[in-house]
Amino acid sequence: MIIRAVREEEKDLYNKVVNHPLQSWEWGSFRAKTGLEVERIGFFENGKIKRGVQATFHQIPHFGKTAGYVPKAGMPDEEQLSALKQLGKNHNALFVKLEPNISEPVDTPSAHHSIADFLLKNDCKAGRPLFTKHTYILDLTKKEDDLFAGLDSKTRYNVNLAYKKGVRIYEDSSKQGMEQYISILEATTKRQGFYAHSPDYFRTMWDAIGHSGMIKIFHAVYEEKVLVTWVMFLFNGVLYYPYGASLRENRDVMASNLMMWEMIRYGKNNGCKSFDMWGSLGPDADKNHPWYGFHKFKRGYGGVLHQSIGTYDMVVDQRFYGAFRIAENLRWKYLRLRAKLPF
Repeated sequence: MIIRAVREEEKDLYNKVVNHPLQSWEWGSFRAKTGLEVERIGFFENGKIKRGVQATFHQIPHFGKTAGYVPKAGMPDEEQLSALKQLGKNHNALFVKLEPNISEPVDTPSAHHSIADFLLKNDCKAGRPLFTKHTYILDLTKKEDDLFAGLDSKTRYNVNLAYKKGVRIYEDSSKQGMEQYISILEATTKRQGFYAHSPDYFRTMWDAIGHSGMIKIFHAVYEEKVLVTWVMFLFNGVLYYPYGASLRENRDVMASNLMMWEMIRYGKNNGCKSFDMWGSLGPDADKNHPWYGFHKFKRGYGGVLHQSIGTYDMVVDQRFYGAFRIAENLRWKYLRLRAKLPF
């Protein structure tokens, strides 16, 4: 096997062997435009690329080091870890954070422990997650009638109500569509007080990826007003729901409920085999958790709750990693405390 950097002219071949939009060539191009260093490694047999992995490298303030990040890559093995460790050394990395795209339904016997054991034996330590560990995944190979029957009764009622109220969903996968999303997102974050990427982040994303067809933007409209906008990813036969925003007005017309159902129909009609709803709480979710509303909303659409293998830091520089984790923990304690202060 030959392991080397993937060349620009191999972009399409690379995209065929990776299994998540955050590992796509286009996503790497976008992240490069935001100022990150991007590396793509291919694993070749008989001159053909069999696997690929993409890593970004981020500066760590005050440490004079970088941190590598490999979101949603394939199954880790010795060859992958060795290649990533070398990249880490080349980029003066303290560690490379791994969040493999490996999950299983929460109600099945787990095979994750063997993968975790392998990682822990190869200089990896449990890391602070950037991705949620759980997500709902819906099988889109079922018939549409069966998918609709799989919605819980309240969700079906809300979808039908939105239809009756005259809510309509349409696609606007354009720069204008992204600007509409940004406008509604700013109103959403002001109202709900959660963190979101900046408008420039999404504008840069559109400039880098908009032409690729991977981004799909949809609006839910009621009485000629856009109430809800979602940014979806479509990649290698899977539909993803990473970004959504909604207005406070006319929430009684259930526009978000209809949006989700129409996304299910869109994915099915475009040949997708599954729909990854991009994050949720785990089983026995705490009803007081700030994400519980999102979790309950997604649960209503009949998907299966999956659990990923989790987050691991492959340590490149053992000397300073411990100090970094101490500083990181103190920083998060400070941020949580600050969020509770009345000023």
